[in-house]
Amino acid sequence: MGALGRAKGAMEFVQPRHEEMAAFMACGHAKFTGEVGVCMATSGPGAIHLLNGLYDAKKDHVPVVAIVGQQARTALGGEYQQEVDLVSLFKDVAGDFVHMATSPGQIRHLIDRAIRIALGERTVTAIIIPNDLQSQKAVEEPAHAHGTVHSGAGFTSAKVVPDSRALAQAAEVLNSGRRIAILIGAGARGAEQELKDIAD
Repeated sequence: MGALGRAKGAMEFVQPRHEEMAAFMACGHAKFTGEVGVCMATSGPGAIHLLNGLYDAKKDHVPVVAIVGQQARTALGGEYQQEVDLVSLFKDVAGDFVHMATSPGQIRHLIDRAIRIALGERTVTAIIIPNDLQSQKAVEEPAHAHGTVHSGAGFTSAKVVPDSRALAQAAEVLNSGRRIAILIGAGARGAEQELKDIAD
């Protein structure tokens, strides 16, 4: 929160009254803009409150990244106040990418991967950052050394289209039918006019 304040408007930040609303807001942002939605919560109870909105995003195939806190690394496994096994908790809703940071040098890469995977797979991802790690100095340029991983620059999305044989087969089914019903899913996003033309 302190870092967001110091960013002085470099990114849009909306502070809701409750974590559940934060996840639904991130999901709504992703649904209506096509951009990745991001929500945050503290450890334990706050992180748990995100789940409803995150499942909404997962089921509607929209990209949302959840950034959640965790108790100090030295306290983990000791039944510390509000300690929850967040990796296990988020494994279903954010199964494509859920990781807990253990070093400041990981943060840049984890954020980058979480956003890329959320956008590329149109899904929910999650990053867990223990609170003692949050107070350490940021690592802007992680060292290029054995055992480190670095992401590439930029992101381009893929456009998946069926081959010409599959399109011809679909056209044949539509043209030979008399009472056609069309079930439209998230894969047809952005093709609203084409769908109207097919229905006509």
